Amino acid sequence: MKEENRIEFLRKTELFSSLSREELQQIMKDMVIKDFKKNQTILYEEDSNDFMYVILDGEVKAVQRTEEGKEIILALHRKGESFGEMCLFGESITPAAVVAKRNSVVALISKRAFFSSLLNQEKMLMRLLRLMCSRLRECWKTVQILSFNNASQRIKMLLIVLSGKYGERSDGEVWVNVRFTHQEIAEMTGMTRETVTRVMDELQKAGELRIRKDRSIVLNPEFYRDIRYVV
Repeated sequence: MKEENRIEFLRKTELFSSLSREELQQIMKDMVIKDFKKNQTILYEEDSNDFMYVILDGEVKAVQRTEEGKEIILALHRKGESFGEMCLFGESITPAAVVAKRNSVVALISKRAFFSSLLNQEKMLMRLLRLMCSRLRECWKTVQILSFNNASQRIKMLLIVLSGKYGERSDGEVWVNVRFTHQEIAEMTGMTRETVTRVMDELQKAGELRIRKDRSIVLNPEFYRDIRYVV
């Protein structure tokens, strides 16, 4: 990626959008770009980490394994989003593993470059605080999803959360512009793939949602009849 393209891309990310061209060039001096294949681990749980990461292309997932060996997806990050910022404060220990959901290109920005920009930019500091609050809300929503005992409730809660982050509304429907396999939905809800397949089939038959050919999901107005789901 050419320098000009890197600058423009960093400028489009929320965290760095307030920085000048000169400040972005300074960050780029401490920036390394790496390619990761699908399912390749970018960060291991409890790794020592002195970098923040910006996704230039692709998509990654933050995951943890239970004592039974089951994988739980805690968060998803797409092109233009960042991760790893919280590790730069206090202990530099990664709380979860980060794995490439598909082939991805990631920029690594050093702790020194990050704090140099942060200390000189009040707007960047405010954006970081908003980002941290957003991450905390996502953690709370994950706990909320897992608190449901009913499989259908868990999946509907997850879809509501995803529609809030990735949804596009049109004519009373919500297109969730992200693709998931049933196995990935199972990993986000702490259930088996077979249970997810059964519930998704039931929701489709009830007219609450439909699956497009590209595996993205459309939520129909009937999906929102149950007002108990609040996020």
